[in-house]
Order: sequence, then structure tokens, then C-alpha cells
Amino acid sequence: MSVFVKAPKWWQLSRHPLSYLLVPLGMVYGLAVKLRFALIKPYHSTLPVICIGNFTVGGGGKTPLAIAVAKLLSEAGYKPVILTRGYGGQTQGPHLVDHSVDSAVGVGDEPLILAQFAPVVVCADRARGARFIEQMEADVILMDDGFQNPTLSKDLSLIVLDAMAGVGNGRIFPAGPLRAALAFQMPQTDILVLSGPPPVGTTGSATAIEKAFARQIFHSDIVAKGDNRWLKGATISVVTGIARPDKFYGSLQALGAVIVEMYEFPDHHSFSEQEAKDILIATQIDETQIIMTQKDWVRLPANGERGRLRKVAKFLEVEVKIDHPDRLLEQLQKTISAVTRYSA
Repeated sequence: MSVFVKAPKWWQLSRHPLSYLLVPLGMVYGLAVKLRFALIKPYHSTLPVICIGNFTVGGGGKTPLAIAVAKLLSEAGYKPVILTRGYGGQTQGPHLVDHSVDSAVGVGDEPLILAQFAPVVVCADRARGARFIEQMEADVILMDDGFQNPTLSKDLSLIVLDAMAGVGNGRIFPAGPLRAALAFQMPQTDILVLSGPPPVGTTGSATAIEKAFARQIFHSDIVAKGDNRWLKGATISVVTGIARPDKFYGSLQALGAVIVEMYEFPDHHSFSEQEAKDILIATQIDETQIIMTQKDWVRLPANGERGRLRKVAKFLEVEVKIDHPDRLLEQLQKTISAVTRYSA
């Protein structure tokens, strides 16, 4: 299920009246996830399937981590193909993405970014997408998201968790950020990747999960790519359509930018012509440079007011740095080797 949201701040609060009110709906949502796993027989691909997902709704760094894993495997001589639902796009698939031709309207925003680093197949039916990839020149499937989807069996599941936000209040959507009960998701997790610095004082839900998690844990950080020295002292307006924009603001401020205005929209937001026009007018008055995430920028078409916004705006490229990439690669290779021997 795709849920486009901007994570509400009260998801981080253990006591909030709206959260208590929504607990019954969260119980129904969590039960529905469990029932799907109980009732659906997953497809077992002939290729190893490595899933990159998260425990929570919204952002968390899945796409940058998928890129980092794809690069790790490619540099080691493997031929990974990324399988994704293509949230926000109209294509049901299976469809092999061409980032020079396809648009965000067709395939979604994230596939356009992923396709710059590895072949990407968009398919609403993940089992069907896996069968499609099996006919390609591929030796491993990287499933971007889909940890809570039971239709395709996973051989290894990497869960990325924001070390600062953790799992918030620990409740299930919509009462909190969890996609299912933590007790249900944790046993299915093979590797935990904590993204970013932990909370000051080493308290919080991510720290508690790290202590409780008995399997492999890696630490990572999302850092800016390229020469961004021009941002030092620059006055900027930030336009975001992501679930947790605070980390993006922090990255810009760490580079020395002075944020004058913030235009926040829900995750995967499709900008309208009027919204683009309003932003352009406001930033001309403020005399500020518009900065967007790459995910937001690729959703803008080339024409109209949104095309003007695309031309004027700059985006900040980011990448994931993992603390022990050699150890992670070793774990990935063990899984690929085991599944390949079994399939043979």
C-alpha cells in the first residue's frame, strides 16, 4: 500500500490525544498486514532477492541506500536490477525504466534517480516484476521498498532506520509511523542500517532497537555530493515534497546556507502549475535561490510554470556512506552465493 504523507510531529510523542484516538485504526492496519502474510503464498524467484525497506511510513533513506548497495554489487562484478513499485507513477509494468525518456508521471520519481545507477524495473505486481527480471541479464534483484509486501519472497532484508526519528511513538499508522507492529517486523529483518547520528544522550527508540537487535547492524550517513561551496552564506528558499524534510534542512544548513523560507508538501507531491507560479513569485520577491531535493526536482515537467521552476531551481545530490561497506558486501555475497547454489 502506498501512503503519501508528511510525517506529523506528534508521531514522535508518546502521549498525544490524536494518537490515542487513532490506535484502533492502527490495530486494523497492522492486522491487515499480518493477514496478507498469512494468506498470500509468495513467489520464490530463481534469482536472489535483496529487499531494502523500513519499519515506518515515509522517508528514511531507502533510495540512497538502494543506490549504495547497487554500486557495491556492480563494483564487485554483479549485475543487479532494481525492482520498485514506482509510487506516484501511472505505469503498472513490468517496465524497464529509461531515465532519459521516462517521466515521473509515468514511472514515479525515485525510479528516475535509481535508473542512473542500475537497470530499474517498475511493476505494481512485484512477483510479476521478478519474473520479468529473470529474463534479463541479471544475477540479483534489489527490491526497493516492499518489506511489508508478501507477494515476493526475500532472501535478505535490509532495514534502514533514521537514528534520530527511530520508530517515533512506536504505534502503527495512522496512530504512529509504523507500517506494522515492531514485534512482527523485527524477526523478518536480517540487517539493520541506522542512518544519521543518534539522539543526544543516546536515548530514543532507534537506540533501544539497536540494543535489542541480535543480528548485524551498520551505521550510515547521507552526505551531499559534489562541490557545494556556493551554498556557504547563500540565502535560499527550500521546496520539499518528502516525508521528513528536517534532515534536508539540516544538510543545507551544515553547508552554510541561510534558509529564508520553507515550502513543505506531502511525500511524492505532484506540484501544480499554480503552486509553481506562487513559489516563483515569492522567491523573486525574497531574492532567494530555490533548492529542492533531487526526488522533487525530477517530478517537474519541462514546460509551463513547473518547467520554469525546474529551470530556476537547483537540487542537492546526496549519497549514503556506510561505515563498513566491505562487511556489508561480504554479507550480500553470502546470500547471493547460497541462493545461486540452491537454484542450480
